[in-house]
Amino acid sequence: MSPNQTLANPTNKTTTTWALDPAHSHADFTVRHLMIANVRGNIPPRSATIVRDESDITKSRVEAELDVAAITTGAADRDNHLRSPDFFDVATYPTIRFVSTRVETVEDGLRVHGDLTIRDVTRPVVLDVEVLGEAKDPWGNTKAAVEATTTFDRRDFGLTWNAALETGGVLVGDKVKVQLALQFVKQG
Repeated sequence: MSPNQTLANPTNKTTTTWALDPAHSHADFTVRHLMIANVRGNIPPRSATIVRDESDITKSRVEAELDVAAITTGAADRDNHLRSPDFFDVATYPTIRFVSTRVETVEDGLRVHGDLTIRDVTRPVVLDVEVLGEAKDPWGNTKAAVEATTTFDRRDFGLTWNAALETGGVLVGDKVKVQLALQFVKQG
């Protein structure tokens, strides 16, 4: 599906609203560990909405929240440390929020610009989005799927905890790569 094609069949409506299908959605991240390896984790999407402008995709809007309190990396001690005030401080800031500010079409998909808020710090990010298509499930629901990626510097959001290594370098890398695989359900 090209970025100029709709996520829904054109109708008389000017917009179509799509809600997150959390059972079929993932928000994964990768960060460098010991400067030699990557650690992967998941922060479950709590909610997301696309308001798709059927006549001009660049006028579409996206909002999403991730449940950072449910972060998992496969190691309980690391997960608890990530939930602590050293990193996400989930007792105070239990969610990560994204709100789009602009959508543009590019040759191989969409580029969604927006404001990402982590620990009450908001910075601009750009998501490179591939629209995978849409289909009806056996129960008659219209579903659409997208994949998106971005990379940001965690220090820009106040995530500065680190430990120096005896051999030089640091324990945790600064660049965070995010991979989103999201499925949405057409509303109405």
